[in-house]
Amino acid sequence: MDTDTRRILMHALGAVLAVGLLGGLAACAAAKPEVTPSADDADPAVTVRAYDNAYDMAEVDVTEGEAVRWVFEGQSKHDVVAGDASFVSELMRQGSFTHVFDEAGSYEYDCSIHAEMKGVVNVTAD
Repeated sequence: MDTDTRRILMHALGAVLAVGLLGGLAACAAAKPEVTPSADDADPAVTVRAYDNAYDMAEVDVTEGEAVRWVFEGQSKHDVVAGDASFVSELMRQGSFTHVFDEAGSYEYDCSIHAEMKGVVNVTAD
């Protein structure tokens, strides 16, 4: 086998391995849960700003039946994704998402594309 043929085969093998590796990694990545509808008509007890890869007021406290509104601002897209998938917003640069919390508990959430963006909503019984 000449040098040119060997080089072509090695490049082809490398490409096949790279595609297989990327495919395997993509299969391991957790898919974002299905988006839940925003409760736009609810009057929020608390508003959290999502901008510059942070949630302004990352930890908030509400009572059962109260709503939290997230307002998205800035240049980057963000979302809110509950750890238990009970609320999931669209990715957006501008706009808002509101969720009414009907059960007591602590609801951790994050941004699906910015690992450093984390928050929690603490809901107390009425």
